[in-house]
Amino acid sequence: MLRRPVAIVTALVLFGEAVGIFAVNAVLATVAENQNMSLAGMDPKAMSTGTWVMGGVSAALLVGCGLIPLLAGVRDRSPGRFGRIALIGCAVVHGVLGAVTVGLVGWAAFAFMMVVLALLVFTLLAYGPEGGGEDRVGDEAAPAAA
Repeated sequence: MLRRPVAIVTALVLFGEAVGIFAVNAVLATVAENQNMSLAGMDPKAMSTGTWVMGGVSAALLVGCGLIPLLAGVRDRSPGRFGRIALIGCAVVHGVLGAVTVGLVGWAAFAFMMVVLALLVFTLLAYGPEGGGEDRVGDEAAPAAA
């Protein structure tokens, strides 16, 4: 079945995205500090520090979201309630950011965000909640006719 490889690929893509987000924020922070830029009179050092912190927090959240499908793929078990909620939140954020990036960055960035969204959704659906079986139809044989 494809669910283990897709979960591991999802994790690797999220880890790569974390590195990319941190690198972009590092460049922005360095440029803001070196150019002594200011926005509406804000201290340039505060802007630089805020950008570093935002990059670190964003990267940490993406790594955390990447660990969930990695563990699910390695163990071949469905993530728990917190893991599913985190992956759903990550998928929603990728969907919204995809809609924003199509206008700001272009179609290539939109396509990348939609691929990540598709990987997250496939992982969520492949590792669906494992029900008790009360509402399943067709699992048991029909009763014998008398």
